[in-house]
Amino acid sequence: MFDTMTMTKVTGALCGSLLVYLLGGWAAETLYHTTAEAHGDEEVHQAYVIDTGASESAGAAEEGPDFATLYASADAAAGEKVFAKCKACHKLDGADGTGPHLNGVVDRAKASSAGFGYSDVLLSMASEAWTPENLDGFLANPKGYAPGTKMSFAGLPKAEDRANVIAYLATTN
Repeated sequence: MFDTMTMTKVTGALCGSLLVYLLGGWAAETLYHTTAEAHGDEEVHQAYVIDTGASESAGAAEEGPDFATLYASADAAAGEKVFAKCKACHKLDGADGTGPHLNGVVDRAKASSAGFGYSDVLLSMASEAWTPENLDGFLANPKGYAPGTKMSFAGLPKAEDRANVIAYLATTN
């Protein structure tokens, strides 16, 4: 069944297939190699480049009015609408919910709602007050402002929304 000539043919077929495979790989590498070394000093791109303006938007996001300017022109009525996001955890009637009550919070001492279980990081800030600037920093990124806070809200990304809600909270004294 398997004689010497059959084994020679099988071995030759395997070696020939391997040779074709290696030559095909070499040809593909030569044709489709995209590093700068393969093309001299010219700049090489994969297909095409789409300009998304990401580099421009980062600079534009940092520009804009500062918080004091936004807070001076803040709209408390618009802040009341933004406060709807806060109502799930915070109340304005003096009773604590999932979060502490927020009536009179502007310029009130931090962690000062009696009976509420604040996180250790906010308890360590109890000597400070919730100024509009401090509230802006906290509402922008609660976990960044007070790492370890129990507040699970991600924050309000728009500076105008933060200024409006702080103006609204200032009217609830």
